[in-house]
Amino acid sequence: MTATAGTPETRSERLDRLPFTRRHLKVLTGSGVGWALDAMDVGLISFIIAALATQWDLTTTEKSWIASIGFVGMAIGASVGGLLADRFGRRHIFAVTLLIYGLATGASALVGGLALLLVLRFFVGLGLGAELPVASTYVSEFAPARMRGRIIVILEAFWAVGWTAAALIGYFVIPTSDNGWRWAFAIGAIPAAYALAVRWGLPESARWLERRGRHAEAETIVRQFEASAGVASPDVVDDTSAQAPPVVAQTATQRLGALWSPEFRLRTLSLWLAWFCVNFGYYGAFIWIPTILVGKGYPLVQSFGFTLIITLAQLPGYALAAWLIEAWGRRPTLSLFLVGSAASAVAFGSASGEAAIIGTGMALSFFNLGAWGALYAVSPEMYPTSLRGTGSGWSAGVGRIASIIAPLCVPALLALGVSTMFIVFAAFFVIAAVAAWGLVDKRGTALDDR
Repeated sequence: MTATAGTPETRSERLDRLPFTRRHLKVLTGSGVGWALDAMDVGLISFIIAALATQWDLTTTEKSWIASIGFVGMAIGASVGGLLADRFGRRHIFAVTLLIYGLATGASALVGGLALLLVLRFFVGLGLGAELPVASTYVSEFAPARMRGRIIVILEAFWAVGWTAAALIGYFVIPTSDNGWRWAFAIGAIPAAYALAVRWGLPESARWLERRGRHAEAETIVRQFEASAGVASPDVVDDTSAQAPPVVAQTATQRLGALWSPEFRLRTLSLWLAWFCVNFGYYGAFIWIPTILVGKGYPLVQSFGFTLIITLAQLPGYALAAWLIEAWGRRPTLSLFLVGSAASAVAFGSASGEAAIIGTGMALSFFNLGAWGALYAVSPEMYPTSLRGTGSGWSAGVGRIASIIAPLCVPALLALGVSTMFIVFAAFFVIAAVAAWGLVDKRGTALDDR
């Protein structure tokens, strides 16, 4: 959508036509560091579970609950965080969520038993679950239309940075002493300090401000981005004609109902199904990989080393997804990486020997994290600004239900054999690949185009 002759461009159109500037980079990296810290926390718990299993003599069920209780919080956090982001703004909720889970992670370093650890892991998940969909919504609302998908995949690529950091901590810190896992949790408290930098260092979404009727604030932010790009701003802005009118405040119930209106029903169903299946396959596999390797007879430190190598394959997966999502489009890219995830899962489940385990694990890491990048890119594009946080948040929340269920299912699936368990994960990836074709491909279009 472009302005016709004699009609002033809207602020959204002005943002869409900009090149990538230093201000875009600040928004991307500022959000990306928070994303990486989130990944570090999720990754750390997989290593910590393996360490606590021997120190606390945990049963398989107790290990499953340590993994799953955080996802209970994430399911609630993702659903509530999206609603709050549409009501109170992206930046504020982003900072609050970082603060909540950073403090809870730091406090986890002091626990002396399972019960308190489970309580704190719930609060960690509450903050973590809310942050991810809010961050992707926030960045998408600043990204120029022609490169929006690529920028969101790059944002999601910060997950690989955080997971690699977790693998390094798992390899170099956790095995060093009986208190190594406590030091790992203490390092995870860094987001509490970073929340302050987010709160004061990043601008609020201009699109959100405009939809709330705060035109002067939105105009100031758009002009800052235009100045960074060396683009002349218009002398006069007609708030009553060219700009979007303020949205009448909707209740949470109204926003949720709108997700299932005839216009968005198929998108919502497809998105929820894709999120559910990708979460089930990913968290069922990756949270348990260190423990599975230990169960195969590899020493703790060696299994952590394998996981570190496997994790490094995420980065080229993101790089290819970032290119394909603009060259091919959203749906074919997401489908390709999900089918690749399915094939890799089957191969990993039947692998034996160090080379086969590492090779198939790297393939699973490559394809699955590329799929995650594409999924996060497409989710905010399914809804207009007034529903974007709610739609993205509830999609992630539904996905988190699967991330709760998957680790709890692992003990029963392991009883059938590792190979069978990974075939089940592969089936979920295939279902997600089919669901991807019910989404709308908005490559290169304005964010609010219907």
